[in-house]
Amino acid sequence: MDTLKARLKATWMAGDYGHFAQYLEPGALEFLARHSFPAGTRLLDVACGAGQIALPLTRAGVNVTGVDLAANLVEQARRRASEAGLTIQFDEGDAEDLPYPAESFDVVVSLIGAMFAPRPERVAAELVRVCKRGGRIIMGNWTPAGFIGQMFKVMGKHVPPPAIMPSPLKWGDEATVRERLEPEASSLQMTTHPYPFAYPFAPAEVVEFFRTYYGPTNRSFATLDANAQAALRNDLVQLWSEHNLASDGTTRITSEYLEVVMTRR
Repeated sequence: MDTLKARLKATWMAGDYGHFAQYLEPGALEFLARHSFPAGTRLLDVACGAGQIALPLTRAGVNVTGVDLAANLVEQARRRASEAGLTIQFDEGDAEDLPYPAESFDVVVSLIGAMFAPRPERVAAELVRVCKRGGRIIMGNWTPAGFIGQMFKVMGKHVPPPAIMPSPLKWGDEATVRERLEPEASSLQMTTHPYPFAYPFAPAEVVEFFRTYYGPTNRSFATLDANAQAALRNDLVQLWSEHNLASDGTTRITSEYLEVVMTRR
């Protein structure tokens, strides 16, 4: 497990997630807009990346703390906050062992983040532990059937995932989430939503963009020889092309994700 966790940390530190995530921000803002976060709310952003939801929440008066496994993303988030004139606490830390006392936060949020930790039972326990009683836990998780779920399946055919790690996509399965969270919930609601992806370039360039900047894709290509890289690239270009809704040389797709809203008992 220590070896796996070191590998996962290296994966998320690869590429440049801060640059990659600029195209994710419109969908992140849609996600946030469905929820009320009164000014002064103590909120923890788990797997905060480079701060793509922490910054807009702080601008709205929320008291945000962000935590991420990747040290370079924490530094990038701190730099972005400083440049924006915002005071936000960003910490390096593990979703399986959050560095905060019990019941520290009114709301705990993880948008496409905590789902990638290798021991989901520990993640569930930690999200609950740091949330106050009566507080909310809100997650957005890719579903197995959605586009990104299909993309991970394509990548997994070329680079099989670690055998000891359950699929992150199980966090996008309602029955599995219910098993993990319902024992500690006074209410648990789950709905699916489309996440928008829009790129001003064609699908083949989108694949290269993911390869360069998105850690999991970057590391998958790095493990393969030239012929295997070409095969993976061809499969990914085909997937993006088949799902592309644009016809003007750009790329536009949507990917289903499961939104989880839990109130801690």
